[in-house]
Amino acid sequence: MNSQHATLEIIAPTINEAIEKGLVELELSRDAVDIEILDEGGRGLFGIGSHQARVRLIVKKNLPDSTETEVTSTPGESVYTEVAEEEPTVKPIRIPASNAKEQIPLHVAQETVSELLVKMHIEGQVEASYGEVDDVRGTRAILVDISGKDLSVLIGKRSETLNALQYIARLIVSKELGENITLVIDVEGYRSRRERQLRQLAHRIAEQAIKTGRKQTLEPMPPNERRIIHIELRDEIHVTTESFGEEPHRKVTIIPKE
Repeated sequence: MNSQHATLEIIAPTINEAIEKGLVELELSRDAVDIEILDEGGRGLFGIGSHQARVRLIVKKNLPDSTETEVTSTPGESVYTEVAEEEPTVKPIRIPASNAKEQIPLHVAQETVSELLVKMHIEGQVEASYGEVDDVRGTRAILVDISGKDLSVLIGKRSETLNALQYIARLIVSKELGENITLVIDVEGYRSRRERQLRQLAHRIAEQAIKTGRKQTLEPMPPNERRIIHIELRDEIHVTTESFGEEPHRKVTIIPKE
């Protein structure tokens, strides 16, 4: 059958695996097909209640003759159908072929955090985007922003709830994508506001340390917040910083130089 008028549905543990398996069966490149995610896989929490991903590859029309190939199906893994088949009950999410690979991590992150919020009985709108390229690692973090009303419960004392949610989401998304990713979750711009506050605090306490000639100790902070203090004052010629104590009570001390 002419592959120019065909679709192929693939079931696999992850979206990426399903797409790659479909491209191999069609013997086509990613640019030669449109991709619809019919089921992102229902990962569940830590594998509990998970099910496989399902995608549909639609061969673009008017492909060069050299790209035509006959497609066969493998029982239990793929279903070969015509484009005019009945639409699935789950509304598919279409991803343009040109940027399908780039958009899949964002889709997985957004769906993962949305599912976690549902399980937490919290209503919120979730958006995912890429951050700037890390000059050292050469990679981009996935930024997930949650907006809505009365979301302070998601932050918790010293950001403990937000950091826990971020940790769980990162584990699930990394497992789904088959690679370790950097994922940052923010709630109504909380992290950016907190970072500005910490930078101001660092300079204010540093001035106190210089003025009094005595070291100043800040309140306990999670690792990411302590790092902000250390980076903000690393070029300060009159003070140095150190962390001490055990988690979750580890603190930063600002010490005046002699």
